[in-house]
Amino acid sequence: MGEIFGVPTQVLFGQLLIGLINGSFYAMLSLGLAVIFGLLNIINFTHGAQYMMGAFAAYFLLNKLGLNYWWSLALAPIAVGATGVVVERLMLSRLYKLDHLYGLLLTFGLALVIQGVFRNEFGSTGLPYPMPSQLAGAKNLGFMFLPNYRAWVIVASLLVCTATWFVIERTKLGAYLRAATENPAMVQAFGVNVPRMITLTYGFGVALAGFAGVMAAPIYQVNPLMGADIIIVVFAVVVIGGMGSIMGAILTGFGLGVVEGLTKVFYPEATNTVIFVIMGIVLLIRPQGLFGSR
Repeated sequence: MGEIFGVPTQVLFGQLLIGLINGSFYAMLSLGLAVIFGLLNIINFTHGAQYMMGAFAAYFLLNKLGLNYWWSLALAPIAVGATGVVVERLMLSRLYKLDHLYGLLLTFGLALVIQGVFRNEFGSTGLPYPMPSQLAGAKNLGFMFLPNYRAWVIVASLLVCTATWFVIERTKLGAYLRAATENPAMVQAFGVNVPRMITLTYGFGVALAGFAGVMAAPIYQVNPLMGADIIIVVFAVVVIGGMGSIMGAILTGFGLGVVEGLTKVFYPEATNTVIFVIMGIVLLIRPQGLFGSR
């Protein structure tokens, strides 16, 4: 098979694939965080729990209603997003005029409650979720085998991230959303229901987490702790990309996933810390993040 930098080609490309898969989830989750923070100024610590809820929603839809993966991919994000709408209306809407710390503390406490409820009910052992039969198997690329489902995860993540960026940055709806963060009274004067728009924006950001959870279920299994395991890394990704930067969240998510995968090949001992080391360096050099603004 040959070697690159003294590493077998198959091992190197295998770790690159794992990095891209992890990066896909980093990008989708950090995108949801960036949307919520950039447009609502809420640091949503509940995001990891909502990612976990997406996976559990898919599990319930399959085992209770007999709905397969594709139905879950459509319905679970809507269900999780609906819970986000309820949270925003009943809790977060009361905190917008207060310091950001209150929103952070509320969402952090809510995440602990949700995680505790699921852990008490289902334990910490992962529940299996079957891979869709249409995406079973793998393709031989010559230098490695590419599992079909993992290829689908990467492609779907790219499509979702690109579509979200386009809507927010290149459409009239996105312009209204961005304007509402700066001057809600002016946007209201144009006949736009700003509170409803804020609620739906938060619901959309939460739905992105639910979508990622469904995508993750066949790979990582359904586990009450799956959100807690990834959310700290995702926050680091958002900080590196720039708080509130949509493109920064996407590019940094995929990029750091690849960096993490390559670190496993060349310096495995640093795998769990490399992203945080990068975050420290970026904050020292560019405190607003790579793509953020002061």
